[in-house]
Amino acid sequence: MKYDKRTIILDLETQKGFHEVDRSKLHQLRVSVVGIYDSYDDEYHSFEEKELIRLEDRLKLADVLVGFNINGFDMKVLAPCLLMDCRKLKVLDLLDEIYKSIGHRVSLQSLAQGTFQDTKSGSGWNAIQLFRDGRMEELKRYCLDDVRLTKMIYDYGIEHGKVHYFSNRDFTVHEVPISWGQWSPEPQTTDSSFPSSLF
Repeated sequence: MKYDKRTIILDLETQKGFHEVDRSKLHQLRVSVVGIYDSYDDEYHSFEEKELIRLEDRLKLADVLVGFNINGFDMKVLAPCLLMDCRKLKVLDLLDEIYKSIGHRVSLQSLAQGTFQDTKSGSGWNAIQLFRDGRMEELKRYCLDDVRLTKMIYDYGIEHGKVHYFSNRDFTVHEVPISWGQWSPEPQTTDSSFPSSLF
C-alpha cells in the first residue's frame, strides 16, 4: 500500500520480562531490538539497542508512527532511550482504536488469525530467550514478523474500514469496525505518559 504521509510501523522486543521489572517502570525492561517498516524506502529495518540513534534519525522524519499497543508498551520502553522528545511524535495505536470500537482489548495474534488466518511466529518470552542466547538474527526476524502483521492489519483496516479477531471465548471470528483510515494525526500532549529521556 502507498501512504500519503511518511509512515513508520514499529514493534520492539525487550531484554527482560515482567517478572523482573515493575510495570510502572517499563523502560527498565530495556530494548533488545526494534523493528520497523518505513514507507519512505518501502523497506523493513531492525535496530539493536546500540543502534537506536539510527532509528531516531528516521523517527524524527515520520509523519505518523503506527504500532499495536505502542502507547501502552513500546514507547514507554523506547522513549527514555532516545534523545528526541517523543511527545512530538504523532502516534496511532491500533489497539487503542480497537478498544474504542468494541470496549475491550484483543491480541495481535487474534487479529492475525481472524483477519488473515495468519499467526505470530513466537511470543515475547521466546524473544527474551533469543536475546539471552545471543541469537540476534532470529530475534530480528521474529520482531520484523510482528511488524509485518501489524502493517497487514493497518492496511486492511484502511482498505475495508474493519478488521476481524478470533475469540478464544466462543471460538468464532468477530468483526471490528474501525476508522483509522480517516484518523488525523496529532502530536502527543504535554501530559503524555511516555517517560522522559534518560539522557
